[in-house]
Amino acid sequence: MRTLKTLKTLRPGVEARVIRVHGGGALRRRIMEMGLTPGAAVRVRKIAPLGDPIEILVRGYALSLRKADAALVVVATEAATG
Repeated sequence: MRTLKTLKTLRPGVEARVIRVHGGGALRRRIMEMGLTPGAAVRVRKIAPLGDPIEILVRGYALSLRKADAALVVVATEAATG
């Protein structure tokens, strides 16, 4: 079962797939140019001590995003079954 969240809410080590990028104009385009397009696999690598920025792995490279930008990226995580 998939769970939809924003990239901002994920904890380190969690993997997800990008579903949608909110926002408009140049900001949305900039986020998508960095590789955060629908279907892209991402993994949260670490979060800075004060919570901002967030470092993620996407398309084979590390990317740091501000929390405000990460809040615009909707991702799906696989819920654990047990």
